[in-house]
Amino acid sequence: MYSRDPWGGPLEIAAGGGGGGGDSATDDDRSRNLQDLDRAALSRQLDETQQSWLLSRAGDSSKMKKRYVDLGCFVVSRKIFFWTAGTLLGFGLLIGFILLIINVVPHRHPKPPPPDQYTLALHKALLFFNAQRSGPIPKHNNVSWRGSSGMRDGLSDNAVRKNLVGGYYDAGDAIKFNFPMSFAMTMLSWSVVEYRDKYDSAGELQHVKEIIKWGTDYLLKTFNSSADTIDRIAAQVGQGDTSKGPNPNDHYCWVRPEDIEYPRPVYECHSCSDLAAEMAAALASASIVFKDNRKYSEKLIHGARTLFKYGREQRGRYSPGGSDPSLFYNSTSYWDEYVWGGAWLYYATGNSSYLQLATTRGIAKHAGAFWGGPDYGVLSWDNKLVAAQVLMSRLRLFLSPGYPYEEILRTFHNQTENVMCSYLPVFRSFNFTKGGLIQLNHGRPQPLQYAVNAAFLASVYSDYLEAADTPGWYCGPTFYSTEVLRNFARSQIDYILGKNPKKMSYLVGYGSHYPKHVHHRGASIPKNGVKYTCKEGWKWRDTKRPNPYTMVGAMVAGPDRHDGFKDERTNYNYTEPTLAGNAGLVAALVSLSGLKTGLDKNSIFSAIPPMFPTPPPPPEAWRP
Repeated sequence: MYSRDPWGGPLEIAAGGGGGGGDSATDDDRSRNLQDLDRAALSRQLDETQQSWLLSRAGDSSKMKKRYVDLGCFVVSRKIFFWTAGTLLGFGLLIGFILLIINVVPHRHPKPPPPDQYTLALHKALLFFNAQRSGPIPKHNNVSWRGSSGMRDGLSDNAVRKNLVGGYYDAGDAIKFNFPMSFAMTMLSWSVVEYRDKYDSAGELQHVKEIIKWGTDYLLKTFNSSADTIDRIAAQVGQGDTSKGPNPNDHYCWVRPEDIEYPRPVYECHSCSDLAAEMAAALASASIVFKDNRKYSEKLIHGARTLFKYGREQRGRYSPGGSDPSLFYNSTSYWDEYVWGGAWLYYATGNSSYLQLATTRGIAKHAGAFWGGPDYGVLSWDNKLVAAQVLMSRLRLFLSPGYPYEEILRTFHNQTENVMCSYLPVFRSFNFTKGGLIQLNHGRPQPLQYAVNAAFLASVYSDYLEAADTPGWYCGPTFYSTEVLRNFARSQIDYILGKNPKKMSYLVGYGSHYPKHVHHRGASIPKNGVKYTCKEGWKWRDTKRPNPYTMVGAMVAGPDRHDGFKDERTNYNYTEPTLAGNAGLVAALVSLSGLKTGLDKNSIFSAIPPMFPTPPPPPEAWRP
């Protein structure tokens, strides 16, 4: 058989026979013949036509390789490939350059809005407590003219021999009164419990917690805080009565606390329900502030339980007639402290027995909840009834525990709203000066401490209503929005910060016009290395020159009922600051500062177990 040779000439191929054989070649012979033919063909000389055909095919293949790129999975035009790669590389370089600029060029963030006036005042008001510290002063106290003092308090009294170092001096003197100090710590703790986030935003949360702990650490020293039962409390360190002659004491002498060398007796009480219940309120409220420190919080709660038990078992006022405390911080009753302390212990422990006590009608009656009077609705270091009623109204607004508490809680709630009505000028329950300051103490001296407490109560209660989705409250047939309450609170604080006829800020260090002759021993005597005796220091008390040190953050006692003010160091009714007054101011300032509201609605309830109101008993069976 012949077939055409593609390279030219005939090609002879042996024909294969059938499977039976015959003369057909085997597969091996055929393969060997083909290899011989391939070698013969390759050894043949190609003519010009064949050579030109092969060369043209090789040229076409070379051109194809130049025009396309084989990427393995697919073939792409070389031109498109380079354009795509170049574009991607360019974009990469551009993005890298932009990122480099972002990282290298300084960032310009928009400036945060300046703090409002209440936040600015808050920063200063807290510094007052740094200036009032007794005991070893820490390095970060930020009051350069104060040093360690009272380092022998309690130990120098042979009748007591107890370590009572620490705590706070009450005012412009160097006496440590537990009663107003405890109230001040309770007010500060209350403000932290309600407005922790606001303190944090202002950068003052750690500071105010240090202030509270300085006070509670001292209070724990004044009784056997590790015991379950006690029989006494150290109620006061120092003495102020000058009626018994010119004996050196904290009121007769005018010396820096660091230079005190005269005796500082300790006053102990053995039946002091008011003081014990107020101290219990201070420790219980602080335990909520320090709930993130479980060990310390439990220590505070244990102390509060012990104090409250003692106050219930050993009935009596801590300031009987003729005692030194009765001359300066006389307590009129202990029933209001029972309601106040019981409320705080319930919030701190969740133990319903404290709620039962705080809502006992008989105790509320003795506290003055049902008879009113000229001082009804006035919160002070002596009377805490209205504050306790506000706290109990909080419980009803948010948890509504129902029977058997509902009746007295509803009464407290209604009375709270009546008090809020009484703060409004339209009802004339209290007089106002022409400049707008409410006269909660009926024209008597030192009005600001009462005004700031009312401002805090109005502000925090308005926040309670808003958090409970309640737009306001009724005074008789007239409905008032929560903003009315907040405006009242602002008006009182604005008056103190300078919006008054004197155009004077009664918060020292705030603004440009404030008292320069504050009634304060430490701020009025230069720290010049000279130790003045009791009488030698009088020249610094009586001088007309301003104090050498600015008592930053001190809220002075305030103007008279005609908006008049005398910046005189010797007149403490105008120029002396106090712990209790400043604590109320701090609470009011933080409640008004920053955001419109920032109430922590739930933290105060963290220890309270879930409530399932007990149904009231069924009615008696009908009898014909």
